[in-house]
Amino acid sequence: MHFQPDQLYHIYNQGNNKQQIFFTRDNYVFFLQKLQKHLTPVCSILAWCLMPNHFHLMVKVFNLSCSTYSPGDYNQDAHSHPVSKKDIHPVSKNIATILRSYTRAINKQENRSGSLFRGNTKGVCITCSDGIAQNWFSSNEMTKINIEVPERQYPQVCYGYILNNPVVAGLVKQPQDWEFSSARDVMGLRDGKLIDREVIKEYGLAFSA
Repeated sequence: MHFQPDQLYHIYNQGNNKQQIFFTRDNYVFFLQKLQKHLTPVCSILAWCLMPNHFHLMVKVFNLSCSTYSPGDYNQDAHSHPVSKKDIHPVSKNIATILRSYTRAINKQENRSGSLFRGNTKGVCITCSDGIAQNWFSSNEMTKINIEVPERQYPQVCYGYILNNPVVAGLVKQPQDWEFSSARDVMGLRDGKLIDREVIKEYGLAFSA
């Protein structure tokens, strides 16, 4: 993943071979604690949604200095492919740290071994003019976004897509019925601390069921 400062990104990954990644409520809470610890120092989180076998994040990347890491530093878990030595934004490094740590915990909990997540976490820029295509989010396992809208509307489309994901997946009837997303927070039903409400307001993002 390559991140540019002051841009918005849609970050997502899912279980390897579509496998489940969250097994108990405590697993969801643990993952959120990891996001709070490792991501909020390097980016603002505008939206998040944790699903049984995948997750979505919408973030604004801070303008921070990149660091050079050796190839092995960026493995997400035991079976991920390393990247070549180059400058990596702290968001990339910290996401890798989150997934490695979470994988170790789940492997111990479930008495399993090996990869939990797919090898490549996706980070799609939704405000980079050279990074937007009509089909800017494509996956065989998750809903596609393939629309023709002005560039300035993509953040709102992505925002709504993430928060509506549990409804689209048939898990709940209303977005606020799913505990493990920021929908309740932006709808005023919960005072969650993970999202950056000032940045959400800055981009004029709005959501209602």
